[in-house]
Amino acid sequence: MNATRPRKRKKDNAATADSFAVADFRKLGKDRLEEMEAAGAEVIEVFRVLANTDDNVVGEVLKGQGTFVEWDHYPKGDVHDFTSYSQYYYHAHPAAERTGEHGHFHTFLRPKGMPKGIKPAPVADFELPEDEDDALSHIVAISMDSFGFPLRMFTTNRWVTGEIWYRAEDVRTMVGCFVIDHAQPSWPVNRWLGAMLRLFRPQIEELLDRRDRTITGWQKEDPDMNVFEDRDREITSVMKISVDDQIEKVARALARV
Repeated sequence: MNATRPRKRKKDNAATADSFAVADFRKLGKDRLEEMEAAGAEVIEVFRVLANTDDNVVGEVLKGQGTFVEWDHYPKGDVHDFTSYSQYYYHAHPAAERTGEHGHFHTFLRPKGMPKGIKPAPVADFELPEDEDDALSHIVAISMDSFGFPLRMFTTNRWVTGEIWYRAEDVRTMVGCFVIDHAQPSWPVNRWLGAMLRLFRPQIEELLDRRDRTITGWQKEDPDMNVFEDRDREITSVMKISVDDQIEKVARALARV
Protein backbone atom coordinates (compact mmCIF):
# COMPACT_ATOMS: atom_id res chain seq x y z
CA MET A 1 0.00 0.00 0.00
CA ASN A 2 1.24 3.46 -0.82
CA ALA A 3 -0.61 6.37 0.70
CA THR A 4 2.10 8.89 -0.05
CA ARG A 5 1.85 8.88 -3.84
CA PRO A 6 0.29 12.31 -4.32
CA ARG A 7 -1.86 13.38 -7.22
CA LYS A 8 -3.40 16.68 -8.17
CA ARG A 9 -7.05 16.63 -7.29
CA LYS A 10 -9.41 15.79 -10.11
CA LYS A 11 -13.16 16.14 -10.10
CA ASP A 12 -14.35 12.89 -8.52
CA ASN A 13 -16.97 10.75 -10.18
CA ALA A 14 -18.10 8.53 -7.29
CA ALA A 15 -21.55 7.04 -7.78
CA THR A 16 -24.12 8.76 -5.59
CA ALA A 17 -27.18 6.57 -6.02
CA ASP A 18 -27.62 6.53 -2.24
CA SER A 19 -27.04 10.25 -1.84
CA PHE A 20 -29.55 13.03 -1.31
CA ALA A 21 -31.37 15.00 -4.00
CA VAL A 22 -31.31 18.80 -4.18
CA ALA A 23 -34.92 18.82 -2.99
CA ASP A 24 -33.88 17.00 0.18
CA PHE A 25 -31.22 19.62 0.88
CA ARG A 26 -33.66 22.50 0.45
CA LYS A 27 -35.58 21.16 3.45
CA LEU A 28 -32.53 21.72 5.64
CA GLY A 29 -32.94 25.48 5.64
CA LYS A 30 -30.57 28.30 4.77
CA ASP A 31 -28.46 28.27 7.96
CA ARG A 32 -27.67 24.57 7.70
CA LEU A 33 -26.94 24.84 3.98
CA GLU A 34 -24.58 27.75 4.55
CA GLU A 35 -22.74 25.72 7.18
CA MET A 36 -22.39 22.87 4.66
CA GLU A 37 -21.25 25.33 1.98
CA ALA A 38 -18.51 26.66 4.27
CA ALA A 39 -17.47 23.11 5.14
CA GLY A 40 -17.25 22.20 1.46
CA ALA A 41 -15.01 25.19 0.82
CA GLU A 42 -12.75 24.07 3.66
CA VAL A 43 -12.51 20.52 2.31
CA ILE A 44 -11.49 21.85 -1.11
CA GLU A 45 -9.00 24.26 0.46
CA VAL A 46 -7.29 21.44 2.34
CA PHE A 47 -7.03 19.42 -0.88
CA ARG A 48 -5.58 22.45 -2.66
CA VAL A 49 -2.99 23.34 -0.03
CA LEU A 50 -1.77 19.76 0.34
CA ALA A 51 -1.58 19.28 -3.43
CA ASN A 52 0.73 22.30 -3.66
CA THR A 53 3.41 20.18 -1.97
CA ASP A 54 2.29 16.89 -3.53
CA ASP A 55 0.74 15.72 -0.26
CA ASN A 56 -2.69 14.34 0.70
CA VAL A 57 -4.67 13.68 3.88
CA VAL A 58 -3.79 9.97 4.05
CA GLY A 59 -0.08 10.60 3.58
CA GLU A 60 -0.27 13.33 6.23
CA VAL A 61 -1.71 11.06 8.92
CA LEU A 62 0.88 8.33 8.12
CA LYS A 63 3.86 10.71 8.01
CA GLY A 64 6.68 9.62 10.29
CA GLN A 65 4.74 6.56 11.47
CA GLY A 66 7.03 3.93 9.97
CA THR A 67 5.78 0.90 8.01
CA PHE A 68 2.04 0.92 7.43
CA VAL A 69 0.66 -2.22 9.09
CA GLU A 70 -2.94 -3.37 8.66
CA TRP A 71 -5.10 -3.10 11.80
CA ASP A 72 -2.65 -0.75 13.58
CA HIS A 73 -3.96 2.70 14.52
CA TYR A 74 -2.42 5.78 12.92
CA PRO A 75 -1.14 7.90 14.38
CA LYS A 76 -0.15 5.68 17.29
CA GLY A 77 -2.30 6.45 20.31
CA ASP A 78 -5.01 8.04 18.14
CA VAL A 79 -5.72 11.78 17.92
CA HIS A 80 -7.57 13.33 20.87
CA ASP A 81 -8.95 16.80 21.46
CA PHE A 82 -9.19 17.27 25.23
CA THR A 83 -11.47 20.28 24.90
CA SER A 84 -14.12 18.87 22.57
CA TYR A 85 -13.39 15.23 23.55
CA SER A 86 -13.34 14.24 19.90
CA GLN A 87 -11.09 11.40 18.75
CA TYR A 88 -10.04 9.72 15.51
CA TYR A 89 -7.62 7.26 14.00
CA TYR A 90 -6.83 5.82 10.58
CA HIS A 91 -6.24 2.17 9.77
CA ALA A 92 -6.78 -0.54 7.16
CA HIS A 93 -8.19 -4.05 7.03
CA PRO A 94 -6.69 -6.96 5.07
CA ALA A 95 -7.80 -7.16 1.42
CA ALA A 96 -9.38 -3.69 1.57
CA GLU A 97 -7.69 -2.78 -1.72
CA ARG A 98 -10.07 -5.12 -3.53
CA THR A 99 -12.78 -2.52 -2.92
CA GLY A 100 -10.49 0.33 -3.99
CA GLU A 101 -9.92 1.32 -0.37
CA HIS A 102 -6.53 2.08 1.10
CA GLY A 103 -7.90 2.51 4.63
CA HIS A 104 -10.41 4.52 6.60
CA PHE A 105 -10.81 7.06 9.37
CA HIS A 106 -12.89 6.23 12.44
CA THR A 107 -14.35 9.23 14.28
CA PHE A 108 -15.57 9.25 17.90
CA LEU A 109 -16.92 11.45 20.65
CA ARG A 110 -16.37 10.86 24.36
CA PRO A 111 -19.05 11.54 27.01
CA LYS A 112 -17.55 14.80 28.27
CA GLY A 113 -18.07 16.25 24.79
CA MET A 114 -21.61 14.96 24.29
CA PRO A 115 -24.72 17.14 24.57
CA LYS A 116 -26.26 17.12 28.05
CA GLY A 117 -28.63 14.30 28.84
CA ILE A 118 -27.10 11.77 26.43
CA LYS A 119 -26.78 8.31 27.96
CA PRO A 120 -25.78 4.90 26.56
CA ALA A 121 -28.55 2.85 24.98
CA PRO A 122 -30.21 0.37 27.38
CA VAL A 123 -28.95 -2.75 25.59
CA ALA A 124 -29.01 -6.06 27.47
CA ASP A 125 -25.26 -6.46 28.03
CA PHE A 126 -24.40 -2.82 28.76
CA GLU A 127 -21.61 -2.29 31.28
CA LEU A 128 -20.29 1.16 32.09
CA PRO A 129 -16.47 1.33 31.82
CA GLU A 130 -14.49 2.01 34.99
CA ASP A 131 -13.69 5.48 33.63
CA GLU A 132 -17.03 6.93 32.54
CA ASP A 133 -15.31 9.00 29.85
CA ASP A 134 -14.28 5.75 28.13
CA ALA A 135 -17.95 5.27 27.18
CA LEU A 136 -17.18 6.76 23.77
CA SER A 137 -19.45 6.66 20.75
CA HIS A 138 -18.37 5.95 17.19
CA ILE A 139 -19.83 8.55 14.83
CA VAL A 140 -18.90 7.49 11.30
CA ALA A 141 -16.03 6.03 9.29
CA ILE A 142 -14.66 7.55 6.07
CA SER A 143 -13.19 5.18 3.50
CA MET A 144 -10.22 6.55 1.52
CA ASP A 145 -8.47 5.63 -1.72
CA SER A 146 -4.68 5.48 -2.10
CA PHE A 147 -4.57 9.05 -3.42
CA GLY A 148 -6.15 10.48 -0.27
CA PHE A 149 -9.69 11.04 -1.54
CA PRO A 150 -12.89 9.81 0.15
CA LEU A 151 -14.89 6.95 -1.33
CA ARG A 152 -17.60 6.06 1.14
CA MET A 153 -18.95 6.69 4.62
CA PHE A 154 -20.10 3.81 6.77
CA THR A 155 -21.13 2.77 10.26
CA THR A 156 -20.12 -0.37 12.10
CA ASN A 157 -21.33 -2.90 14.61
CA ARG A 158 -20.30 -2.29 18.23
CA TRP A 159 -17.55 -4.92 18.41
CA VAL A 160 -15.65 -3.37 15.49
CA THR A 161 -14.46 -0.32 17.43
CA GLY A 162 -15.21 -1.40 21.02
CA GLU A 163 -17.53 1.58 21.43
CA ILE A 164 -20.41 1.92 23.86
CA TRP A 165 -23.73 1.80 22.01
CA TYR A 166 -25.85 4.96 21.80
CA ARG A 167 -29.15 5.31 19.99
CA ALA A 168 -28.99 6.81 16.50
CA GLU A 169 -31.09 9.79 17.56
CA ASP A 170 -28.45 10.61 20.19
CA VAL A 171 -25.44 10.02 17.93
CA ARG A 172 -27.04 12.35 15.37
CA THR A 173 -26.68 15.18 17.90
CA MET A 174 -22.98 14.35 18.32
CA VAL A 175 -22.05 14.94 14.67
CA GLY A 176 -21.87 18.71 15.09
CA CYS A 177 -19.75 18.35 18.25
CA PHE A 178 -16.82 16.72 16.47
CA VAL A 179 -13.85 19.06 16.12
CA ILE A 180 -10.10 18.63 16.48
CA ASP A 181 -8.97 22.15 17.35
CA HIS A 182 -5.21 21.76 17.43
CA ALA A 183 -2.37 21.27 14.97
CA GLN A 184 -1.10 17.78 15.82
CA PRO A 185 -0.32 15.48 14.12
CA SER A 186 -1.59 17.39 11.07
CA TRP A 187 -3.55 20.63 11.08
CA PRO A 188 -4.88 20.00 7.52
CA VAL A 189 -6.17 16.51 8.41
CA ASN A 190 -7.79 17.73 11.62
CA ARG A 191 -9.57 20.55 9.77
CA TRP A 192 -10.52 18.27 6.88
CA LEU A 193 -12.16 15.64 9.09
CA GLY A 194 -14.28 18.19 10.94
CA ALA A 195 -15.32 19.79 7.66
CA MET A 196 -16.21 16.41 6.13
CA LEU A 197 -18.58 15.66 9.01
CA ARG A 198 -20.26 19.05 8.57
CA LEU A 199 -20.44 18.78 4.77
CA PHE A 200 -21.97 15.30 4.83
CA ARG A 201 -24.02 15.63 8.00
CA PRO A 202 -27.35 14.73 6.29
CA GLN A 203 -25.83 11.51 4.94
CA ILE A 204 -24.24 10.68 8.29
CA GLU A 205 -27.58 11.12 10.05
CA GLU A 206 -29.22 8.80 7.51
CA LEU A 207 -26.43 6.24 7.94
CA LEU A 208 -26.96 6.27 11.70
CA ASP A 209 -30.69 5.68 11.28
CA ARG A 210 -29.95 2.81 8.89
CA ARG A 211 -27.43 1.46 11.40
CA ASP A 212 -30.11 1.08 14.06
CA ARG A 213 -32.58 -0.45 11.61
CA THR A 214 -29.91 -2.98 10.60
CA ILE A 215 -29.22 -3.95 14.22
CA THR A 216 -32.95 -4.31 14.88
CA GLY A 217 -33.30 -6.51 11.81
CA TRP A 218 -30.36 -8.71 12.82
CA GLN A 219 -31.80 -9.17 16.29
CA LYS A 220 -35.17 -10.23 14.90
CA GLU A 221 -33.44 -12.74 12.61
CA ASP A 222 -31.46 -14.24 15.49
CA PRO A 223 -33.12 -13.38 18.82
CA ASP A 224 -30.85 -15.65 20.86
CA MET A 225 -27.65 -14.08 19.52
CA ASN A 226 -25.95 -10.99 20.95
CA VAL A 227 -25.65 -9.37 17.51
CA PHE A 228 -23.49 -6.53 18.86
CA GLU A 229 -20.67 -9.06 19.35
CA ASP A 230 -21.27 -11.23 16.26
CA ARG A 231 -18.00 -11.14 14.25
CA ASP A 232 -19.92 -12.11 11.11
CA ARG A 233 -21.88 -8.85 11.29
CA GLU A 234 -19.55 -5.89 10.76
CA ILE A 235 -20.90 -3.08 8.55
CA THR A 236 -24.29 -1.69 9.56
CA SER A 237 -24.72 0.93 6.82
CA VAL A 238 -22.68 2.33 3.95
CA MET A 239 -23.05 5.13 1.40
CA LYS A 240 -20.87 6.21 -1.52
CA ILE A 241 -19.96 9.89 -1.37
CA SER A 242 -18.70 12.54 -3.76
CA VAL A 243 -17.31 15.83 -2.46
CA ASP A 244 -17.91 17.60 -5.77
CA ASP A 245 -21.44 16.30 -6.13
CA GLN A 246 -22.27 17.30 -2.56
CA ILE A 247 -20.93 20.82 -3.02
CA GLU A 248 -22.87 21.26 -6.26
CA LYS A 249 -26.11 20.10 -4.66
CA VAL A 250 -25.65 22.43 -1.71
CA ALA A 251 -25.05 25.38 -4.08
CA ARG A 252 -28.15 24.53 -6.11
CA ALA A 253 -30.27 24.16 -2.98
CA LEU A 254 -29.01 27.48 -1.58
CA ALA A 255 -29.94 29.22 -4.82
CA ARG A 256 -33.54 28.09 -4.30
CA VAL A 257 -34.12 28.90 -0.62
